[in-house]
Amino acid sequence: MDVQEMVTAVRNEARKVLVGQEEALTLIVVALLSKGHVLLEGAPGTAKTLMAKTLALLIQANFKRVQFTPDLMPSDVIGTQVFDMNSGQFRLRRGPIFTQILLGDEINRAPPKTQSALLEAMAEQQITIEGHRIALPDPFLVVATQNPIEYEGTYPLPEAQLDRFLFKILIDYAPLDVEMELLRRYHRGFDAQKLEQIQLQPVITPDVLARCREEIAAIQVEEGIIKYIADIAHESRQSVDLVLGGSPRASIALLMAGKTFAAIQGRTYVSPDDIKFLVRPVYRHRIILKPEAEIEGLTPDTAIGRILARVEVPR
Repeated sequence: MDVQEMVTAVRNEARKVLVGQEEALTLIVVALLSKGHVLLEGAPGTAKTLMAKTLALLIQANFKRVQFTPDLMPSDVIGTQVFDMNSGQFRLRRGPIFTQILLGDEINRAPPKTQSALLEAMAEQQITIEGHRIALPDPFLVVATQNPIEYEGTYPLPEAQLDRFLFKILIDYAPLDVEMELLRRYHRGFDAQKLEQIQLQPVITPDVLARCREEIAAIQVEEGIIKYIADIAHESRQSVDLVLGGSPRASIALLMAGKTFAAIQGRTYVSPDDIKFLVRPVYRHRIILKPEAEIEGLTPDTAIGRILARVEVPR
């Protein structure tokens, strides 16, 4: 099974559960194959949690969920050493981060100290507890969610943490026809809390995942595409609309995601269209608009569109 066949199988099985979120699911799979993490931003009730649970079932991965709250401590996420009275020794009580797919629900409700507990795990796939480094499972994917509406009692994610997310995916309300199909499914008895009754067929094993990543590593990237990626980053840093442009990590993320996306399309090379499609989810959380641009009603996506319009596309 190659990358294209695998993603097609994931989409087909996911349709048994998800309605109208194919693009978002595809980007999450791109992040998984690229060893990245995703930040989902959308109003409550738009299937963010359901997507993460469905993917975990389809790839036979361990899944855990953490509800981030203002009183959540770092040890509640990564774990801690506890004293065992029977053995007279300390033992590690592992936190929920020891899983393969971690859903961090409403991550911006946790205080900065707890948010930062995820930094090492996301960057290095390991954690450190009292000086001891402990590796996390492979694959390891953090799917964090945040509500774009309610800001009271939240702690905005710092730029350093936002930069660790490969994608920021915006989850919008479904169109009318999609929402009607959703209602029909619930009318026929669908229950999102009982996914085991759907009988989803797992489509990815660890061996398949490893082979897919090998295929992605072999994707060709022409010099023109490399210059295109670098030009986008350079132009973002000079943009009159932005205080902060794309980091070198943004360029690397765009390159690696582009190779994965090309493999999903069944190609052996990255095209300019791959890069154009991925620029917004890669960049929108890494750039900062100037106050006057925000007053004018500019959004990160429109600022990115202006940047793309100024960068020459390779032929």
